[in-house]
Amino acid sequence: MRLFSTLLIAFTLGTTSSLAQTVISSYKPGVTSEGAVYYLPKTAIRVTMQVEKSTYTPGEFCKYSEKFLRMKDVPTSASTKYRILSVKQEPFAVADTSKCYAVKFDAKTSACNVRLSDEGILLAINTDAKQQSKSNPAPAQQIRPLKKSPKSYLNEEILSAGSTAKMAELTAQEIYEIRESKSMLAKGQADFMPKDGEQLKLMLEELNTQNEALTSLFIGTTENDTTTHTFTYVVDKPTKRDVLFRFSPDYGVVDSDDLSGTPYYINIEDLKTVDEPAPVDPKKAAKPQQSGIYINIPGKLRSTIFDATAQIISNEFPAAQFGNVELLSGALFNKKYTTRLLLNTLTGAVEKLEAEQPR
Repeated sequence: MRLFSTLLIAFTLGTTSSLAQTVISSYKPGVTSEGAVYYLPKTAIRVTMQVEKSTYTPGEFCKYSEKFLRMKDVPTSASTKYRILSVKQEPFAVADTSKCYAVKFDAKTSACNVRLSDEGILLAINTDAKQQSKSNPAPAQQIRPLKKSPKSYLNEEILSAGSTAKMAELTAQEIYEIRESKSMLAKGQADFMPKDGEQLKLMLEELNTQNEALTSLFIGTTENDTTTHTFTYVVDKPTKRDVLFRFSPDYGVVDSDDLSGTPYYINIEDLKTVDEPAPVDPKKAAKPQQSGIYINIPGKLRSTIFDATAQIISNEFPAAQFGNVELLSGALFNKKYTTRLLLNTLTGAVEKLEAEQPR
């Protein structure tokens, strides 16, 4: 299905000489037999979170770290930890099913080209419509270069040792020798000094690689991976403490009802930037049809994400559900004018309105 559905509704010309207008009514199944049914939008929140997963693997000689390398409290068991790197939120439009209308076109109306989104949200009349921006694509997975196994740096004497303790001792001696060689090169006191700076750099890099690889046999290795999690929150009304997700340092993102994770809440506040609509006369409200196009006058909301100790992020966004609905006069869409209407894809408010009298 294409992102935008174009409804071209044309009817046989009538014989009356009166100017026709676009007729709008609240949609009732079975009542509107001809025309376009559309929704106005409301704001939902898309929360995107970056989480880092750190996986620790103990080294083969971890029990001998303090004895041979003077390194204390080196972990001896594997572990996995998670931490939140970043949180961001952005608004996007969803169809507000409480604002559903049917537009029926008379033969003499100029409103004959209606553009809707896939969800049926009104986007434009008699003009091209903008697409709602999509969510950010997931970052491409990084391919790590393959690393040589630390054991590939072990010499014959170490590999032929009769016990793990002896292997650890000989490996520690090799590490100290590498560190001494680095120091001598840096001081310019090595027996075989490189001919130029580039060669010196290469030699130091290789010694660093060997040192890190052999040391990892004692202190272990840590691999970090970053994952993206997306949450969608549809805003229907203000709320003060709704659980958005739970997060555990041991398990990462867990279900909102999983008590192993710390709850992270979302707070939605109506900023009341739009005045309340005037009371409607019940007699006028009972009128079955009105002439025109319904559009939104959006308000504003503040969305705040927090945990039990601190605020994580807070943003303000336009929100049609915290505003009013107004009727755009149907007189703009009779044959006296060529009218082009473009609505904001997020709010359903008028973004551009052009009404030209034909010559």
